[in-house]
Amino acid sequence: MSVATLLDSQLSLVFDMGVDENGKAMTKRKNYNNVKTSATPDQLLQAAQAIVSLQTETLASVERNDTNQIDA
Repeated sequence: MSVATLLDSQLSLVFDMGVDENGKAMTKRKNYNNVKTSATPDQLLQAAQAIVSLQTETLASVERNDTNQIDA
């Protein structure tokens, strides 16, 4: 049976940048590395809200990107 080990976590904030001339939604992503792998979704959302309060753009979404190692 294989086992997945969580190695690293990254917090991504996606900002709404409006629409382009073709009407397609434009976004901008800001990534924050070295997030504690033990951080809960509530803690990440709280951190994201604190960061967003310093930004001028509108937040579209908050994402967590995990890196796992899978061993047999």
